[in-house]
Amino acid sequence: MSVSSPTPTPATSVLGVSFATVIEIVVIALIAIAVERLVTRYLSHFAKRASFEPNVANNLALFFRILVLIGAVVAISRVSGINSDWILSVSAIGGAAVGFASQKTIGNFVAGIFLISARPFKVGNYVRIGTTEGIVTEININYTKVLTPANSIVSISNLQILDREITNFLYETGKNKNLYCYTFEIGFDHSVLSDKIDQIFNAVFEKFAKSLPRNPTYSYNRSTAVDRIYVVFLYVNSPEDIFIVKPKIAQAVFSLWDAEKTKVAVFQNPN
Repeated sequence: MSVSSPTPTPATSVLGVSFATVIEIVVIALIAIAVERLVTRYLSHFAKRASFEPNVANNLALFFRILVLIGAVVAISRVSGINSDWILSVSAIGGAAVGFASQKTIGNFVAGIFLISARPFKVGNYVRIGTTEGIVTEININYTKVLTPANSIVSISNLQILDREITNFLYETGKNKNLYCYTFEIGFDHSVLSDKIDQIFNAVFEKFAKSLPRNPTYSYNRSTAVDRIYVVFLYVNSPEDIFIVKPKIAQAVFSLWDAEKTKVAVFQNPN
């Protein structure tokens, strides 16, 4: 009569998981931590070189941390023997729920990544986005904030920015100073001759010439049955100066124009 030898039981650790599986899980966790540290360090250096705002760099780091975490969870679940079909089912349900709940947020996030990469403007630039114009004060993953001439902050979703026309008034960049060329329109009726309007522009621009990096210029744009439209080119080093100088120039031009209109009216109606 033969006696069968007992079947050896594999060495186990806590919760009945084999030591080999525990080692694999630890290795995966260490790899995930190392990848997260490398990616975070690279993004930090990249953000400094690209002059990103701190909140933008933090959002990017958070996004890649989430990707690394998801990859680590999937790898650990496979090593530990969890049914992959169950993981896919839960992921699909969770992904659908998150997708329906935050479709606009995800769209803004993707649009923010595109704006950060394409960089049509950066913080401090004077821009016109659709009908909103002013100084960009913040660019994050979801929104771009603009300080308007009315001294109010307008937050525009990055998804909307991609659908709007963007004008960046930055004209030249230098080591110490930037030069902005801001354009705006001024309209006059036909009561004053065009040569008088030329004299008005030249007189006003001469007053501001010493306080600006370049003399303002103007150009005839178009004419209608009721008015003539001119475009003024204003050059400044600081975008904040646009808020101050533009209304001063417009006011000075219209003051001289009103005076000229009064002369014309008196000449036409002496009595």
